[in-house]
Amino acid sequence: MPSKPEPQAPTQPSISASPEQLTAQVKDWAKELGFSAVGITGIDTADAVQRLEAWLNKGFHGSMGYLANHRELRRHPEQLHPGTLKVISVRMDYLPPEVETVRVLQNPNQAYISRYALGRDYHKTLRKRLVRLAKQIEQHCGSFNYRPFVDSAPVMEKPMAQRAGLGWQGKHSLLIDRKAGSYFVLGELFTDLPLVDDAPYTEDHCSRCSACIDVCPTDAIPEPYVLDARRCISYLTIESKEPIPLELRPLIGNRVFGCDDCQLVCPWNRYCHFTGESDFNPRHQLDTIELAELFQWDEATFLKKTEGSPIRRSGYQGWLRNLAVGLGNSGDKAMIEVLKQQQDNPSELVREHVAWAIEQLSSEQGPSPLPLTDRQPRKVRHLL
Repeated sequence: MPSKPEPQAPTQPSISASPEQLTAQVKDWAKELGFSAVGITGIDTADAVQRLEAWLNKGFHGSMGYLANHRELRRHPEQLHPGTLKVISVRMDYLPPEVETVRVLQNPNQAYISRYALGRDYHKTLRKRLVRLAKQIEQHCGSFNYRPFVDSAPVMEKPMAQRAGLGWQGKHSLLIDRKAGSYFVLGELFTDLPLVDDAPYTEDHCSRCSACIDVCPTDAIPEPYVLDARRCISYLTIESKEPIPLELRPLIGNRVFGCDDCQLVCPWNRYCHFTGESDFNPRHQLDTIELAELFQWDEATFLKKTEGSPIRRSGYQGWLRNLAVGLGNSGDKAMIEVLKQQQDNPSELVREHVAWAIEQLSSEQGPSPLPLTDRQPRKVRHLL
């Protein structure tokens, strides 16, 4: 893993171009490096921090205590990186063009992995590209103060992206671009460059649509624009290291790392941009692989096949926990023998979920997975 560049000491960049010319040039360089969109904003995040604090006070962050830390740094980005005057906010699309989505969710024996996680860890890809952007600016402007961020520090990235004109936060809380949907990830370059701010995105095109709220398998969106992470499948299968609540397990279906349902039904994703980045192409057939095959990976295989992948975040025990739930929801009694291979796993977390899955499959009625199409409030032709 490449070492992080040391924060640059505040300097006065040597720039002959006007702020308008420099801003246009930076955007051109960013797009040449593969960023799908780029916007510029200042460092005022007070309103966003106030909304975050209200969300935290409701306990919606679950065990993600880090979200409650360093509130002053979120409120004052110039304290996170001294000398910061502007934020270059970038977007990179991640959805490969040939990857199936709904059909995998409809096959209870296949493992559904959130589509951003099928290939290389986006943190690595974006951060490396942001550093390249900084180096290119440096070649033309001389030394300047900068620091790249990709979901790696207390940065209000979605509010910053909205202030930089990259889209609005939808009712599912993700950023949406009217012409590109929401299948993208964000990164930031904090800098002291004299750049021109873009107009913030002030429109909300969600209107009366409630597709994302209606489709959520675990009802994790209690009200528009508010996510209860404690019920979100992405939180339960990635961030949480605890047992998955019993009442939520049958609702997870075959989703073993993250969930995309709210994006799958979003009308604006009919305009989604497919990625041209090879880093995001599926590895090890993770886009169509079966639950049973993944469950039989030992820890060495897991570590080898998830090297450089965001899936590492769940850890091997969390991975087996998630797969056990998926197998228990498959309705396939043949999977009982597969599950028994981990009955004596050293981890109590794994053993408990394996026992639950075996009990589910052994019952006469069996589980009742809720496929996306059964909860879908409208037909999404571009994905079916």
